[in-house]
Amino acid sequence: MQISVTEAKGQLTELVRRAEAGGEVILTRHGHAAVRLVPVRPAPDRKGRRTLLEAARTAGAAKANAGPSAARSQDFLYGDDGLPE
Repeated sequence: MQISVTEAKGQLTELVRRAEAGGEVILTRHGHAAVRLVPVRPAPDRKGRRTLLEAARTAGAAKANAGPSAARSQDFLYGDDGLPE
């Protein structure tokens, strides 16, 4: 929903409720969108961040494929003398 800032002054409580419920509320000034009301999402606490990080590490380790050593990956580009072939 879009509403002018002037009209929103009298309906602020209702507009905040709409935004908290997930509705999109855009305040306009002179017919142009100026501000969007969105709910504040609480920042995850330290334990929540740690859990998320561990889950990402576990998922990454499960998807990792063993391959050739990266230290030797460009050896085929150079000859025994160390110059490009």
